[in-house]
Amino acid sequence: MRQKIIMDVDTGIDDSLALLYLLASPEAEIVGIAATAGNVGVEQVAANNLAWLELCRAPEIEVALGAAEPLAIPLRTTEDTHGPHGVGYAELPVSARELSPRSAARMWVELVREHPGEIVGLCTGPLTNLALALRLEPELPRLLRRLVIMGGAFNHPGNTTPTNEWNVHVDPEAAKEVFDAFAAAPADRRPLVCALDITETIEMRPKHLVLLAERAGSTPVETVTESDPPHARSAASNPIIRYFTDAVRFYFDFHRMHDQGYLAHMHDPFAAAVALDPQLAVTRPATVDVELVGTLTRATTVADWAGMWGREPNADIVVGTDPELFFDRLVTRVGDHARTLYPPTGQENR
Repeated sequence: MRQKIIMDVDTGIDDSLALLYLLASPEAEIVGIAATAGNVGVEQVAANNLAWLELCRAPEIEVALGAAEPLAIPLRTTEDTHGPHGVGYAELPVSARELSPRSAARMWVELVREHPGEIVGLCTGPLTNLALALRLEPELPRLLRRLVIMGGAFNHPGNTTPTNEWNVHVDPEAAKEVFDAFAAAPADRRPLVCALDITETIEMRPKHLVLLAERAGSTPVETVTESDPPHARSAASNPIIRYFTDAVRFYFDFHRMHDQGYLAHMHDPFAAAVALDPQLAVTRPATVDVELVGTLTRATTVADWAGMWGREPNADIVVGTDPELFFDRLVTRVGDHARTLYPPTGQENR
C-alpha cells in the first residue's frame, strides 16, 4: 500500500523540493496539502503549491488554505531567504487548479478521521494549522500513524536567533501546543523531529543540480556558480529542472551571503524522505518543550534527554543520518520523475 501523507507547508524553496520528492516517490500518496503562512504569505504559499502540482502533472490533490497569521503574534515572513514569491528566482506559471473549500485545519481533522492510523503528517512550516486542528480534534495524536516535523534546534545554533529555528520562531505558541498534545501519542507514534542539528548537514551543492539534470536527460547540463548574476535564468529543456534550478540558485546565493558557503540546506526534502522511510534516521527519544517567556530565548526548543522533568518522551529527535544516501535517493527519484513527465527530445515514444 502507498503511504498516505498530509503535507503542511509554507512553500518555500526547500518545501518545493519536499513536494517534488513525494510526487516522485511511488510509495507516497499525498492526500492533502495544507498551506500555512511562513516563508511567504499564505495565499502565495497556496499558489506555489498549485503551480508545482500543475508543473508536475500531478493528479488532483486537495490544497487547503490555512492560517494567515500565527496564533498569538504578528506574522514574520522571509523573502530575503526564499525570494519575493517564495521560490527564489523561479517564476512559476500560474495554475488554474482551485483551492479546497475547507480550511487546512478542517482538512487535517476530516482526513485523519476518515483514515485512522493510516496517515503520516509532514510539517515543514510553522505549526499553526496543526495546532488549530488539535483544538478541533484532540485525539489527532492517536489518529495519525506518525507525525514528522521539520523544526527546532537542540544541540545546535539557531538560524533565526542564536537559539531559534525559523519554523518554531514564526509561531512558538503553536509549536508548544503541538508538542504538549503529542505527549498523549503512543510511543511508536511519537513525532519524528528533524531539527537543524541534522538538516544543516543536508547540503545541496551545484554538483547535485548537475546530477539531477543528467538523470532527467535535460539539456544543456548547467553548472550554477557564484558569479552568476541575479538576472540569469536556467535554459534547461526540462521544465522541472529549469524552475528548480532557478529556485535553488537563490538559496545558494543566500547561504553564501551569510558565509555558509555556496550551498543550500535541504531541511524539508530530508524530512519528506524520513516520512517515507524512518530508517534513514537515527533517533533518540526526548521530552520537548518550547520556551515562551525568555527574554533572550523565546521560541527556543528545549529537549529533556535525561528525564529530569519527570515527563515521558513526546518526540523522537533525529540525531544521525547518511546525507549521501539521501541525495542518491533524491537525484534518482526527482530526476527519473522529471524525465518521465518531460522526456528528452526524440524519446517521447520510446
